[in-house]
Amino acid sequence: MLRGRWRSAGGTALRVVIVWAVSTLTMLALAGILPDFRLQPEGGDRDSITQIGLTAALGAGAFGLLSALVWPVLVRALLLVPALVLGLLVFFLNGSLLLMALSLIPAGRGDVAPETAVVVAAVMSAVASATSTALAVRDDEAYRRRLYRLADRRRRRQRREGAPGAGEHAPGLVFLQLDGVGYEMLRNAAGSGLMPTVADWLDRTHRIRSWRTDWSSQTGASQLGILHGSNFDVPAFRWYEKDTGEVMVCNRPTSAAELQRRAVERTGHGGLLTLDGASRGNLFSGGAGQLALVLSVSARRGPENRSRAGYFAYFSDPANSVRTALSFTAEVGREITQSLRGRLRGERPRVGRGGLYPLIRAFATVVERDVVVAAVIGDMLAGRAAVYADLVAYDEVAHHSGPRGRDTDQVLARMDRSLALIARVAEHAPRDYRIVLLSDHGQSPGETFLGRYGLTLKDLVRAGCGLPVSRKAGRTHSGAEARAAVRAALHRPVEEEDGEARPGRGPDPVVLASGNLGLISFPDLPGRASRERIERAYPALLATLASHPGVGFLLVDGVVLGPGGAEARLDVPGAAEELLAEFGPGAAQAVRRTDSFPHVADVMVNSAYDPLTGAVHAFEEQIGSHGGLGGEQGHPFLMWPVELAEPEPGPGAELVGAESVHEVLRGWLREADGPQVPVTGHGSGAASAPAA
Repeated sequence: MLRGRWRSAGGTALRVVIVWAVSTLTMLALAGILPDFRLQPEGGDRDSITQIGLTAALGAGAFGLLSALVWPVLVRALLLVPALVLGLLVFFLNGSLLLMALSLIPAGRGDVAPETAVVVAAVMSAVASATSTALAVRDDEAYRRRLYRLADRRRRRQRREGAPGAGEHAPGLVFLQLDGVGYEMLRNAAGSGLMPTVADWLDRTHRIRSWRTDWSSQTGASQLGILHGSNFDVPAFRWYEKDTGEVMVCNRPTSAAELQRRAVERTGHGGLLTLDGASRGNLFSGGAGQLALVLSVSARRGPENRSRAGYFAYFSDPANSVRTALSFTAEVGREITQSLRGRLRGERPRVGRGGLYPLIRAFATVVERDVVVAAVIGDMLAGRAAVYADLVAYDEVAHHSGPRGRDTDQVLARMDRSLALIARVAEHAPRDYRIVLLSDHGQSPGETFLGRYGLTLKDLVRAGCGLPVSRKAGRTHSGAEARAAVRAALHRPVEEEDGEARPGRGPDPVVLASGNLGLISFPDLPGRASRERIERAYPALLATLASHPGVGFLLVDGVVLGPGGAEARLDVPGAAEELLAEFGPGAAQAVRRTDSFPHVADVMVNSAYDPLTGAVHAFEEQIGSHGGLGGEQGHPFLMWPVELAEPEPGPGAELVGAESVHEVLRGWLREADGPQVPVTGHGSGAASAPAA
């Protein structure tokens, strides 16, 4: 044992010396390239090569020591700073550490301009991190020993504290949600070679199945059902609640926290991840104690908000900031180029991609991806029992570029590389891991309602109500999850773009959009308005909506209204199934369930759907959309290792609803680690353990 410890210590010392030597050479090279950076006294006699080399070695050593000792303290002290601001501050703080290091060199041999110090520090951090990582990975035996020591120490601490933990040999589960990637999209990407990692898993180690979403085919409803076992009374991405006078929005932190509280209250347990779990990049916590970038807790202030701790874990290595910043800049340029190319080619359909969108896209496809993947890797190396992470990049790009094309192909390819990285790290983890891939919904293509017909759903509703309509067609902004993540990272509240967070009482209808699903509520009509009351107050409205070519069907007071005066009561067996046949199997069942919700809108509007092309018309500014019925948006996938039991019902059958997916995942957790312990009385369902 003593010999092994000496060997391990010797290996560590050797790695430190190699990293120091590489950093010294990097500093020498930068001093030769950059005019404002020198490693010898200003004026006077020139130093010898040996003296310059010694100066570089002292500077590199001092910088490395300061980075190791001071950097983590600085980042933790700045944890309450908005995350994106922290990412930018990293460069200036890193440059300040370099200036401090050079000031420690005797005889004033080291000097650098402040703006150049930022560049030098960034390059040296990146090189040192890459060298250290390469050496650690090559020394597999030392790497494994260190991981097992960490895992063993963690298990002993759990036993002392009496906390539930993983069995000694129980495999862990990693659930990776590929946001917005439908069943057919994933199979096509794997079959075409776009996602070779997924293709290899499908050939050798995994099975796949489609599952069917609820009527509200969007992340809020699906992820709430998957993580917390209930998405009851979530009729859409955003909806108006007459009893409180508020608009609930799934990607608003306060709404997400309330939805999570309701789900915990309804199910009586904290969620899927209550036993030694981690939640990364999600809307909801799932009851996990380890949180990073979780929207439902991001509205909290002070130490209770542990979600942003994921940024500390990532930015504590300055090389991560350098790498992510470079990728972020490249992604902004890529989006601007792709958008410009689409305009020059006259591609249709198309939505606006200017303003802040390039930055939002880069955040979703680079910053959030990097932080979430790093957090998942950390969870596996720590040996956590269950991890659930959401990768939102594809969904964000597909909304603005369409579900298929060069833009989304590039995102899927990079996502596949992230999966490969996670799989490689799993080989070094202190326990076996089974990686499950799934999605929350798919994406259906199609020109927007505004682009196709020249008016928004709100304009059409106001015209049907006999209310004045603006001559200039307005736009309904996209409600993609990434926009809310950016706002949360900046500590900015997420409110409706059109100021309708709390609509006032009055005759004006509240019209909201959730992809190709529209919701109409009348604040001055208490409770859920009956069809008779609506027709008495607004005689032309329902006929105007039902007869519009861009509308597929309406739900009003338990009745489905279709084109040409078609009607079907939901309580008449088979009637709704016949009217909604073109929307696919289970459409009537999904509509019936939503009709039972206490907060269903007075009028629910689903856009028209073309079964031949799979196209729908989003009521938001999205040419790849989800939220209602019609096409691939309602058919996400579930992909699991062959070691896990086949989900019920049997092979080839389609799971129905996010709540059924929750039961499947909970069953797999029981297989791996025994019964999961319900957690009650925690409000939001999040445990109080510290975040990573």
